[in-house]
Amino acid sequence: MINGILHRVRTGAQWRDLPERFGPWKTVPERHRRWSGEGIWQQLLQQVQAAADAAGEIDWDMSVDSTIVRAHQHAAGARTDPPPEPSARGADEGEHQDETPWLVGRLVEVVLEVRAWAAHASGSPASST
Repeated sequence: MINGILHRVRTGAQWRDLPERFGPWKTVPERHRRWSGEGIWQQLLQQVQAAADAAGEIDWDMSVDSTIVRAHQHAAGARTDPPPEPSARGADEGEHQDETPWLVGRLVEVVLEVRAWAAHASGSPASST
């Protein structure tokens, strides 16, 4: 599932065009939507950032540009209420709660493995932006 989601993000392909090796195409976007709604990706980002910060790989200096950019007149009046929740289709709310801690841990492992592989392939130490 993770590789299927990453493949789509990396290539920009439609969900229906995912290679069969990632499993049923409908399962991958559904899992991505559910993990996004449960905050799994945010937890992953926080853990990877914490690990990179502990290793001294993140420079937290920031620059703020004070330029003012005017919005187009059609930019006004955007919807402010959140979109409606998708239907549960008979699934229990707590059905996948027990997979969350394992999943976040595994996602962190995958990201760290990819970073190590990329650093090894390029011949330079891993770095974060």
